[in-house]
Amino acid sequence: MHRSFEDDLDKLRTRLIRMGSLVEEQVELSFRAFLDNNAELAKLIRDRDDKVDKLDIKIDKQCQKIFALQQPVARDLRLLLSALKINNELERIGDVAVGISSMILDGYPMADLAKEFNLDTMTKATYKMVKASLDAFVNNDPDLARHILPSDGKIDEMERSISADVVLAMKENPSLIERGVRFLEVLSKVERMADHATNIAECVIFLIEARMVRHLSVDEILSQTGEVHNEADNDTYSDDGL
Repeated sequence: MHRSFEDDLDKLRTRLIRMGSLVEEQVELSFRAFLDNNAELAKLIRDRDDKVDKLDIKIDKQCQKIFALQQPVARDLRLLLSALKINNELERIGDVAVGISSMILDGYPMADLAKEFNLDTMTKATYKMVKASLDAFVNNDPDLARHILPSDGKIDEMERSISADVVLAMKENPSLIERGVRFLEVLSKVERMADHATNIAECVIFLIEARMVRHLSVDEILSQTGEVHNEADNDTYSDDGL
């Protein structure tokens, strides 16, 4: 029975990693489709969403089965609770990716606006957050998860700054309003992805350290490991490491 329980947990973790890999790719492709106004790529993202939904259901059902047949405690219980939460966050990220790419399919090409308002800076930072949060889960790395959290504030600042510029442009050029409003919707969706990545990072900390950090400030979270939070920590997660 114990071996069967361990096998179930391993299978659950494997499925969750597969889900994360699929959603991470959906995010990357959705940004590329939007920035390049690639309708063919946007259609691919929409078609692949069915895979995300099916995997989401499989993971949920597997968690329910383990809860019903076993009595998980300690870390095993935290894995199940975290799996349910992370799976939900990933499914939502997948939905947002479809929503972004659907703008193109609905007849709202905005590659020119994306370039004018430097949207690629925000999408790159958000993609790195999503990828890093999943890496933290795969590698059981709460330190990486902690260092992702300050990036969420940076994404919020980017959204506010770009939104202000777009609104000003619409005031100066009313013909831009229809597409501008849609562009603001995309900004909101990208910011929402960063929020979901933050939630995944918080789940990783809970899973590994049995510590709830959801309502703590970034300073409080970093101080728990004896780290000093300074201005450098506010930089968005980058390829250069931590």
